[in-house]
Amino acid sequence: MIIVILGIDLGKNSCSLVGLDESGTVVLHRRMRRDGVIALASKLPSCIMAMEACCGAHHVGRALAEFGHEIRLMSPEYVRPYVKAQKNDDRDAEAIAEAATRPTMRFVELKSEEQLDVQTLHRVRDRLVSERTSLTNQIRSLLLQRGHIVAQGHAKLRSKLIELLHPDAEVLSPRMAFLLEDMRARWAELDRRIAAFDAEFAAMARTDERARRLTGIPGIDALNATALVAAVGDAATFSKGRDLAAWLGLVPRQATTGGRPRLLGITKRGSRYLRKMLIQGARAAMPHVSQQDGTVAAGASGASASQRRRGRAGREDGAHRLTMITVHSTVLTVLVDIDISKQRNRALMGSQDKNDLKGAQVHRCRDGSFIFRTFTSGVNTYQ
Repeated sequence: MIIVILGIDLGKNSCSLVGLDESGTVVLHRRMRRDGVIALASKLPSCIMAMEACCGAHHVGRALAEFGHEIRLMSPEYVRPYVKAQKNDDRDAEAIAEAATRPTMRFVELKSEEQLDVQTLHRVRDRLVSERTSLTNQIRSLLLQRGHIVAQGHAKLRSKLIELLHPDAEVLSPRMAFLLEDMRARWAELDRRIAAFDAEFAAMARTDERARRLTGIPGIDALNATALVAAVGDAATFSKGRDLAAWLGLVPRQATTGGRPRLLGITKRGSRYLRKMLIQGARAAMPHVSQQDGTVAAGASGASASQRRRGRAGREDGAHRLTMITVHSTVLTVLVDIDISKQRNRALMGSQDKNDLKGAQVHRCRDGSFIFRTFTSGVNTYQ
């Protein structure tokens, strides 16, 4: 019995295993605990071991890889079509093994312990931010119930609490004042813990070459950079920046039929956290880019009015462009291909004729110049 591919359906307590030979015939059916899977892998010759990319899969994958096996992780949505008849654990394991044999299958990169640690830090920080938002919203509602309206922003709320909780104020009942004082202390503790996480991310961005290079892109700070590096790794899975944007769900949904393309809102696939960070980064970077001098400023200012009118869609488009110039290869080369809107193209060319600019694109060169490409005007270079 020679096992070429071993499909593993991971479970909390037990795992189902199905082994296939070279012809694709099932030669192994077994169910065991996780430690038993690792013990079995130590006795098998080198083969392909496939799993769904779920909780704990990266840990098990690293343990199996130590015995010389090739680990293939797949998204569960890509495995589902290979399940035959009714679903059970054994059929899931067989579907995993069969899906791993497909030449067009897309695999998930095995994450290192450090990547998982950084992602854990981001998840904990995001939870603390959610708790702080919930706490401040509750403080506002309690004050509103007692006739005190507070403007938006944490600074406004802090100053209002200082005013109301002053010993000489006497505008709140003792019980309410004690409660708000306790909530303010909780708020300060959350701020302290979030600031500690931010300082750790800043230190990571300074020491990691990949994160340090990412922070040079407008709209990417230490928080975004460390989150991207932890999630993407060396980006060898993506052949171009557009693939990364699609993986993050920042590209339009398609409903194309009959040869007529129809693009809808963004797909919102992938990590919601990363997508949120990039959209907020694009929102913060747009005013800064529009105030810069030179050709880029002309293009950015030409599109800023349209993007402001589009609201969230404009920010998502900006996040899509930020993503496409972010990660490309193992050394995290900054992509030179920049997708911009037709309004920006017209601003760069100074043209009012839409037909002259049909299909136009702007490409940023490594030397800092910009190449404007159209079907009618050829190639023009702008410094």
